[in-house]
Amino acid sequence: MSGILFLKTRKLQELKEFYVNKLSCDIWLEQVDCIIFRHGNFIFGFCERDVAEIEAMLTFFYDTRENVDKMYNALKPIAISSPVENDKYNIYQFFANDPEGRTIEFQYFNKPVINYLHGDQLLMSRRSIRQFTNENIPDKTLQTIVELSRYAPTAHNSQPYYFKYIYDRDTLDWLVDFKGRNARPIGRARMAVAICADPEISERYIQDGCIAAYHFMLAAWFHGLGTCWIADMDKDEVKNKLSIPQNHYLVTVTPLGFPQEHTVDIPERNEWKEFVKE
Repeated sequence: MSGILFLKTRKLQELKEFYVNKLSCDIWLEQVDCIIFRHGNFIFGFCERDVAEIEAMLTFFYDTRENVDKMYNALKPIAISSPVENDKYNIYQFFANDPEGRTIEFQYFNKPVINYLHGDQLLMSRRSIRQFTNENIPDKTLQTIVELSRYAPTAHNSQPYYFKYIYDRDTLDWLVDFKGRNARPIGRARMAVAICADPEISERYIQDGCIAAYHFMLAAWFHGLGTCWIADMDKDEVKNKLSIPQNHYLVTVTPLGFPQEHTVDIPERNEWKEFVKE
């Protein structure tokens, strides 16, 4: 389920120009006398009426302090204050007014927050993480990630994949020593997860396992956790070490943990037309 916050306005077209051009909001839906905007997963709308509701405050939050500063520089003429630390709420923030005098807050949470990414943000922002904090992952979070991952599609709904948690430090270090430089992220995390598929359950076990692994990585990112696909782990020695049957396919062993740097810049990509072949 989702929701929409509606406010009354007497300056609908002026607000449309402001929120689209100044705040980079998308028009989610335009109706007869109402416009609904989307900014990430924040959906809000204005409806043209005889009176305006200006007592409400709209808060936009960003994933870096730099983005808050960028917004301040763009909105400096209408900003109420410069960005400051708010120790009470542990945020970095500043305020401005929209064309109707409504208060707008721009902020960054000084600690990671989870479960806020919109679908397109999730797909665009997931990155391989190779440096992790020493913070333990709550059991409930792990359970939730697997709960989401079990909806990965499989051939004939066969569901041949499974996840094996690895906490033992000696085992994690062994994996790094065995695989070498590319597996170093495993040694920097509090735990790792082996993602496997059973060929006796599905003839398409390789494809099923790979899809499940990426579902797991997306679910982890949504819950504030980083992963890194360590390739070529389907080795007899690794499966022996992890007590995985030799005939099972070991898709990957990914480190899992809270990223040391929560935000990773989105790299340049080719234009979409480059990925479409006639």
